[in-house]
Amino acid sequence: MAERRRRGWSSKDERKYEHIKESSLDRGVSEPRAKEIAARTVNKGRREEGRTPNRRTQGTGNPNRSLDERTVDELKNVARDLGIRGRSSMRKRELVSAIRERRA
Repeated sequence: MAERRRRGWSSKDERKYEHIKESSLDRGVSEPRAKEIAARTVNKGRREEGRTPNRRTQGTGNPNRSLDERTVDELKNVARDLGIRGRSSMRKRELVSAIRERRA
């Protein structure tokens, strides 16, 4: 059934994941995309139910939005992904600057 047990997922979460993945595959979605859709859907439900470790810092924000429009938590996650040190004490302007420098 499931490829591996995901940390913190219940058996119900696993069943939901498999059902959504199979449903997406039946609609002709590629397997990697079907897996992504299923995992994101299950994780969203877990977030909304408060079953994830840190609800405030969930992601890096919409990549189509400018850095200035994202929250500080989203910017800190982007900075973490880019390996920017000292991000925890940076203000929003400093984070945006550091991210832009690193990406340039």
